[in-house]
Amino acid sequence: MNNFPEVNAMKRKIIHIDEEKCTGCGQCIPDCPEGALQLIEGKARLVSDLFCDGLGACMGTCPEGAITVIEREAGAYDEKAVMDNVVPQGPAVITAHLEHLLGHGEQELYTQAIDYLNEHNIPIPPHSIPGPRPGHAQPKPPSSPGCPGFAARRIPGPSRESTEQGELYSELRHWPVQLKLINPYAGYFDNADLLIAADCVPFAYADFHRQFLKDKVVIILCPKLDSDVDGYITKLAGIFAHHAINSITVLHMEVPCCSGIRYIVNQALERSGATIPVKDVTISIDGQVV
Repeated sequence: MNNFPEVNAMKRKIIHIDEEKCTGCGQCIPDCPEGALQLIEGKARLVSDLFCDGLGACMGTCPEGAITVIEREAGAYDEKAVMDNVVPQGPAVITAHLEHLLGHGEQELYTQAIDYLNEHNIPIPPHSIPGPRPGHAQPKPPSSPGCPGFAARRIPGPSRESTEQGELYSELRHWPVQLKLINPYAGYFDNADLLIAADCVPFAYADFHRQFLKDKVVIILCPKLDSDVDGYITKLAGIFAHHAINSITVLHMEVPCCSGIRYIVNQALERSGATIPVKDVTISIDGQVV
């Protein structure tokens, strides 16, 4: 019998461990500060749906590629229950958990964790957005989206030699670009000119990199197909509130549903209380600026 509270099942992302591939090495255990994984009978096991956030932090250090993220019926993730489990393990584990949430851009869960610490008069340990940990084996490419896709990073520009020779090159200077994956605390947002673009635009507009992307931090989304619109508003509001943003260019297609991108930006500005100049640009289906 366990002491976990009863929770209603829901369909959500959660990790899956292939027992045939798992060797029981235990390398995944330290990467789950939430306590969802244990070694039982020589295999890594998911001991509680309640503690697994489905972000796949454990995937990156599995040398056998035994861990994937799937979607199935599972009990809802509970940040309070996780903190009940994390806090007794000490400041180092609290730090690991907070950095885990920041590293995946989970601002709402991070806020819940900080609120929990404040409510219980527990000191908030120093923490930051984590990078790769030394001593970890190079992970195999994950078979479904995991930590590598979430890791905030800057991309250097082309060499002087390349520009002098007139070579074509990408103007992208950071990763990731999809709003769902972006970390709102990433340093590249400081003093940035934002380009918030519908994800069809770069395919329609041939000179997207030189005319729009150059010298900007880009965020892409689809206001019609992406389901978590309120989550997008919350994340953008966090970016606007936590960074000095110089300007915003909203770039969308001429189709009616695409104009929802401006609605999302406006709602995020209102929620954040930030005042940032916004330029709205429409691209036609045949690739022209309207």
